Amino acid sequence: MKVKRNTLLLIACLVWSVAGINILRIGLMAYPAYLGILNIALSLVVFGVFQMFIFSRLVRKHTARIGGYQDERQFFLKFFDIKAFIIMAVMMAGGIALRASGFAPERFIAVFYTGLGAALLLAGLLFGHNFGKAVQAK
Repeated sequence: MKVKRNTLLLIACLVWSVAGINILRIGLMAYPAYLGILNIALSLVVFGVFQMFIFSRLVRKHTARIGGYQDERQFFLKFFDIKAFIIMAVMMAGGIALRASGFAPERFIAVFYTGLGAALLLAGLLFGHNFGKAVQAK
């Protein structure tokens, strides 16, 4: 199925936002037992690291790639390249395995997943913002 080029940004917005909400929900559900200044600060550090070094770059890269497509209509899965799909699959499999194994303590899940989920959600919202700018520019 082919969609308009800018619609790929909307698809990325929805995919990353849903992923972010789900991960954030897992973290927040585990958080009440570990609520404290240090844990909140650690969640903010996780958020900052992922947002600054991974997701903000990913949003810029994929927005530029999508904007550079010559044809107006593109296959709907082209909102990501192969490398991004692999990264997402590894992150999902790793997260599921980590929680299922019981290897990571609940405090880690609370702190790490809250920061990671918030960064994922912000990445989704940034894709949405870029979609809005692209639509407005037309």
